[in-house]
Amino acid sequence: MRHISIPLLLPLALTGCFMIGPDYQKPTASIPDAWRFAPAETVAASDTRWWEQFGDPRLTQLIEQALLHNKDLQIATATVEEFLGLYSVTRADLFPQINGSASYQRQQISGVTAGAVPTPASDNIQAALNLSWEIDVWGRLRRATEAARANLYGQEETRRTVVLTLVTSVARSYVQLCELDQRLEIAKRTLVDRREAYRIARARFEGELNSNAEVRQAESEVHNTAASVPQLESLVAQKEHELSVLLGHNPAAVQRGLALTELRLPSIPAGLPSELLTRRPDIRKAEQDLIAANANIGVAKAAYFPKFTVTGSFGGASADFSQLLSGPAGAWNYGLGLAMPLFTAGKIAGQVKASEAREQESLFSYQKTLLQAFQETENALIDNSKIQEQVQALNRQVIALREYRRLAWLRYNNGLTDYLVVLDAQRNLFNIELALATAQSNSLQAVINVYKAFGGSWMEKVSENQGTPPS
Repeated sequence: MRHISIPLLLPLALTGCFMIGPDYQKPTASIPDAWRFAPAETVAASDTRWWEQFGDPRLTQLIEQALLHNKDLQIATATVEEFLGLYSVTRADLFPQINGSASYQRQQISGVTAGAVPTPASDNIQAALNLSWEIDVWGRLRRATEAARANLYGQEETRRTVVLTLVTSVARSYVQLCELDQRLEIAKRTLVDRREAYRIARARFEGELNSNAEVRQAESEVHNTAASVPQLESLVAQKEHELSVLLGHNPAAVQRGLALTELRLPSIPAGLPSELLTRRPDIRKAEQDLIAANANIGVAKAAYFPKFTVTGSFGGASADFSQLLSGPAGAWNYGLGLAMPLFTAGKIAGQVKASEAREQESLFSYQKTLLQAFQETENALIDNSKIQEQVQALNRQVIALREYRRLAWLRYNNGLTDYLVVLDAQRNLFNIELALATAQSNSLQAVINVYKAFGGSWMEKVSENQGTPPS
């Protein structure tokens, strides 16, 4: 047996000494030193439950419901479990595979056929343990496990991306719903004012203080404003249905908390551009894809080298179960196998070339993801800054138009101007009040976009981390 043991132990001694293929090295990236449009006042809040800063418990409840019941998140979580299973399958190839087999047969040979010798009935019992193990001399299986682990980690980052998108989508939809409520309230209030203006115009016409044209003009404004109410009511219902689906429910009405003007504006998070590399799940996902592609180069290159396998079995065959594994009934064998490519017509070289190209694709994709992340963050910061200026300007304009409307009515009632001036004041105020509601909504959504752009570890705090493999 000594001449068999030596070649068997040789590959065992070599196991772990070689790792074909390049080891992963984090790529260098051109990262800005600071944000171009960083706000003057910030808070280190990127890793907190930032939506609670809106001051609306109802919004917090909706986000918690979405995290529990949203179908996209459930799909992403199930996919993580799938990749955890695939990782376990790949990792298992590093270890010996042992299988058992057993059989029982009872037979009676016929004694009436030509030349047959009658024999009594007999039993045949067989049992064996079989072992098969590929010795990972060149690191092919370890590289495959490395790639599978990176794929699993990447899928977990995809799940975190779904969490990030879900929370921000619920927050945005809720703010948009509050905006539609505000616009509907403005339309209904304006409709009341225009009905009153129509009543006054008719009274003045009956008193021969104005023309019938002014009455018809006032009536037209009533119908024009009235037409906007059902349109806004439809948009409110559609937004409720959109939010319901995000919550994982059938389309239904959504209970509100605070009004749009009562929602507090959250503080802007602080952070350096370099921190995005660890905060944003899409960047981490892109890096895991690169790690997997890099490891697969080693898998492809290992095909050039021989595979060593150890096989063995131990068992027995007997007519008596008590003697199955003893004496002459016992049987065993073991051996070493070697297989290597001799001629593949460029197949392995093609696989290596393809794996190297995929690694380059993943590298460029990682770099592109970085650029897009920096762009998204810069855009969110500048949008947040400028929308606040817009809200302030519209607020001042609404104040001015309300005074203009009051003065126009005063002059009209005193016969100093015609109804066109009043109509102009009403139209302008209605349009600017709607624009202000949209701007207020956009200002809240701009902060949401900033938090989405910054990412953060709050994603791990608001949902369970599933599918993490052993290192």
